[in-house]
Amino acid sequence: MVDYNNVIGDLRTAYDGAASGRNAAERIAWKVAERQRFLDLLEAEKAKRLLEIGAGTGQDSLFFRSNGLDVVATDLSPEHVRLCRDKGLEAHVMDFLGLNFLAASFDAVYAFNCLLHVPSADFLAVLKRIDRVLRPSGAFFLGQYGGVEREGSMEDDRHVPPRFFRTYSDDNMRRHVSDVFDILNFTTLRIWEDPDTPGHFQSIHLRSRARR
Repeated sequence: MVDYNNVIGDLRTAYDGAASGRNAAERIAWKVAERQRFLDLLEAEKAKRLLEIGAGTGQDSLFFRSNGLDVVATDLSPEHVRLCRDKGLEAHVMDFLGLNFLAASFDAVYAFNCLLHVPSADFLAVLKRIDRVLRPSGAFFLGQYGGVEREGSMEDDRHVPPRFFRTYSDDNMRRHVSDVFDILNFTTLRIWEDPDTPGHFQSIHLRSRARR
C-alpha cells in the first residue's frame, strides 16, 4: 500500500522544477469562480484568518489577502514557498501531516487540487489534521479532480518525476469527508474540453463540527 511519506519526495522535486512556469500561469475562469464562491461564504460568516494548504506559488492566497483576510500559506515545495514569500505572504514549508499550528487557530482552510496527492491510506489522517487547526464551525474548501476511482502516478504527467494522484468517486468522497466534517455543499463541474475524458471537478464546502 502506498504511504504518504513515500510520495512526498517526488512531489517536492516535481513542483520545485515546475515552479517558475506555474507562477507565470494565469488562473483560468472556472478556478477564479470557485475561489470567489468560497470568499463569498467567508465574508458572510465574517471569517478573519485563513490557512491555504498546498498553496503553490501563492496566487489564491494573495487573492484572499487582498480581500481582507489574514492568510497563512503552506506547501511542501521550498520553491513554491519562496515565491509565496516574494509576494509578501506568510508561508511555510509543510506537508499535510505536518501542519504544526495551534489547535483551532484558523477560521477557514482552503485546499485546491492538492489533497489528490494523498494516498487513500493517509486521507483520513490528513482530514483530521486539517480539522485540528480549524476552530469549531470553521469552513473548509476541498476542491479536486474526481468522479472516478484512481490511485497511482500518471505516466503521461508533464511534471518530472510523474506525480502521484488519488481521486475518488462522488459517493466515496462524500463518505470520507463525512467521517470528519459536515457537508455544506457538494458540487461537480465538468471542466474537460474532451467529452471522452472521465470524471469532473469536485467542489466541496465543509464545516468543522463543534468540539465535545
